[in-house]
Amino acid sequence: MKAFYTILLLVLSNTFMTLAWYGHLKFKDLKWFENLGLVAIVMISWGIALFE
Repeated sequence: MKAFYTILLLVLSNTFMTLAWYGHLKFKDLKWFENLGLVAIVMISWGIALFE
């Protein structure tokens, strides 16, 4: 059972990180995002990945 939980957590982690990565790439389509600098973009990306 321990192996099942390990695999499940790895799959969930990978799914979340994939969604976070592609999601932050889509931020460029948002109007308010155009005015942000590199530091803000990095912080948003790290904020998305923080819960992983």
